[in-house]
Amino acid sequence: MNILIIGASRGLGKAFVEGLGQEGDRVIGVSRRRPEGLKPPAGVALDWIEADLSNPTQAVRQVMSALPERLDVVMCNVGIWEREAFEPSYAFSHCSDLELMEVVQVNITATILLLKHVLPRMSGAAKPQLFLTGSTSALPRSGRPEVAFAASKFALSGMADALREEYRAQRLAVTCLQLGYLNTEDDLSVPREQAAERGAGQLIPLHDVVSLTRALLNLSDASFAREIILPAILDERF
Repeated sequence: MNILIIGASRGLGKAFVEGLGQEGDRVIGVSRRRPEGLKPPAGVALDWIEADLSNPTQAVRQVMSALPERLDVVMCNVGIWEREAFEPSYAFSHCSDLELMEVVQVNITATILLLKHVLPRMSGAAKPQLFLTGSTSALPRSGRPEVAFAASKFALSGMADALREEYRAQRLAVTCLQLGYLNTEDDLSVPREQAAERGAGQLIPLHDVVSLTRALLNLSDASFAREIILPAILDERF
């Protein structure tokens, strides 16, 4: 199985690289720079494509020139946010025009262009699957004020709906992962029970997202999960 992970250098993307593949699989990571110290599962081949998504057209050229002819799974883990996002100091009116445009450029424009060119490589796959990493900030009444980030993540739901129709005949399974606050300090090398303690119920260990995604990869080709909402257990917004 060939698995493309876009936005793979750190945090959740790095966890996908290190936790999703099985022996005989090939994982292709995409990020601005290849990180050091990656530890994919035994027997998993790892390739890397260096591409800067803030320049979408150039990134598309770089990715497409290095992709294999067939892909089975695409993990679109793209997501940046305003500089003061998720901080008490955040104020929409204080955000610069450039940073707001960059969030839209990376999270929406680059995602649409990459998917336009990448998804045809899934033609002929036995069970093609696309995962879009969203956020609980994109859900109605999310309780978050980050305008550009929320708007860009909300856009993923529209992309997912349209892509399901466009590729329904090819049986493409499209899943939005609407994730709450993640514990990105503890990678998969940290025991899950220990990682789950960080944040005292307000943070989700990366292990849970990887386990959930792995379960979705193992579904038969007769079903798919349209949307998964995964907040932290003590997130008062949910």
